[in-house]
Amino acid sequence: MFIRKKLHQNPFLLSLLSGVLLFAAWPMSPFTFLIFIAFIPLLVLSELPLSRSKYFLCIYLAMLIWNISTTWWIWYASPEGATGAFLANSLLMCIPWLLYRRVKRVLSSFVALIALLSFWMVFEFLHLQDWGLSWPWLTIGNVFAAQRNWIQWYEFTGVSGGTLWVLLVNAIVFWFVQKARKQKYYYYKYGTGILLLLLVPVLYSYLLKSFLGLNNIMAKKAKHFSVAICQPNIDAYAKISGESFSTQLNTLISTSKNVVDSTTSLLVWPETALYNEYRFNEEDINGNHQLDTLFTFLQQYPKLQLFTGIESYRYFTQPTPDSRTFPNTSIHFESYNSSVLLNASGPKMYYHKSQLVPGVETLPPFLKILGAWFEKFGGTTNGYVKSLERTVINTAQDSTQVEKRRSLQLAPSICYESIYGAFMSEYVKRGANLITIITNDGWWKNTPGHQQHMNYARLRAIENRTWVARSANTGISCFIGPDGAVYQPQPYDTKAAIKMDIPLTHSATFYTRHPDLLYKIFYFVAMLLLLVFIVKSIQIKK
Repeated sequence: MFIRKKLHQNPFLLSLLSGVLLFAAWPMSPFTFLIFIAFIPLLVLSELPLSRSKYFLCIYLAMLIWNISTTWWIWYASPEGATGAFLANSLLMCIPWLLYRRVKRVLSSFVALIALLSFWMVFEFLHLQDWGLSWPWLTIGNVFAAQRNWIQWYEFTGVSGGTLWVLLVNAIVFWFVQKARKQKYYYYKYGTGILLLLLVPVLYSYLLKSFLGLNNIMAKKAKHFSVAICQPNIDAYAKISGESFSTQLNTLISTSKNVVDSTTSLLVWPETALYNEYRFNEEDINGNHQLDTLFTFLQQYPKLQLFTGIESYRYFTQPTPDSRTFPNTSIHFESYNSSVLLNASGPKMYYHKSQLVPGVETLPPFLKILGAWFEKFGGTTNGYVKSLERTVINTAQDSTQVEKRRSLQLAPSICYESIYGAFMSEYVKRGANLITIITNDGWWKNTPGHQQHMNYARLRAIENRTWVARSANTGISCFIGPDGAVYQPQPYDTKAAIKMDIPLTHSATFYTRHPDLLYKIFYFVAMLLLLVFIVKSIQIKK
């Protein structure tokens, strides 16, 4: 009774408790299970007779604690950008809760809880879209990234299933506590339901994992490719303003030679591995003498193909929708954060990063007015030009369908893109059989950021039952199996090269074919509930 009275007197304690529980549950914490009660303090808070402004401040505080405590490491890359991300994302996270409080005044408590769940699912779904300020790092389903044995069923739902699981458990526990005060019968009724909701997904996950073990036995008979990954460990800041390009290239080549041999089919280098002050003209790669050493290296291994990050540009005789001109000239160009597939004869295919980092690589149109401010702190007003299609990188020697089916088909992902489930599944749907993630997480230094990022890649492997080859400039480079198991992870701040035989897979999971279906279902539910709320509100006013 004393505690309940204390919480009524100071609802900010409930807000603080929720924020701390969310932090304590998030990767890389071992207390993942706390996520199943982390939102209950906010549900209790929503029952208190608070003013609209005080309720908003309490919710905002919880969301702000969650954002800062789990992604504080962004500060190393950009203090100004981090501050903006914390404040803006926390504000957006308040919207489902504010709508929930409004709906709860008109509809029943049970329907209101369904509405809250639906509103949050819609929020996550919209935040995954390319609207200029997309930041889905804290999608609730990501919380299980380090608990692969719990979520093998993500091959059906993706991370939206994890979000739904967490919200359902929180809502039912809250409902149970509310009802149990009135009648002890509810202890058995809802207690059993909560236990089943917690255990059934985990037990089903272990069952799926056992079936996947049988599939792995079959995979041993499939065609294998020798894939190598280089982790050059070049300081992210020295790459831009310190070491010469020739020194960096020699580091990449010498490190790679430790594992590359005549049987190696694919070598993966990290994001912006090929970077110089002037970038590289995509139409004159073979003629760029800075790359002579690279092509000499590739000529030693005729079977080898290199997939690498590259900062590049193209010239245009006529303006394009996204082109810029050099100062005081009429020369048009587009710049890209790119990847390229190379062999001894030159480039085979380029991919330009599509999901650009807000503030650093792009700005939405409604924030262009702040362009000068972002540029002052290292951002860009115009940003990079991005690929609009999910085009699979074909490593086949010829373009016949038979050769494609027998070759590695790459799903390219540059850094931030690997946290978008539906985005990556589109490649697998189009025939990709290996997800290649190239990144430079050194901007965040040795913080939980690079560990979270690597673990999120495990979700993409499970969703699509596809192997992942991950090359990170400063770590963690690794291979990830279709069940989310991590192989040969290389520690942060370590120069290393690894190699593994990858079986050829042609999987197409339910999630691959129907990405984010749960989000879309709850989008419809949320719109329906909002319509009911509006109609009921009008009837009450009459």
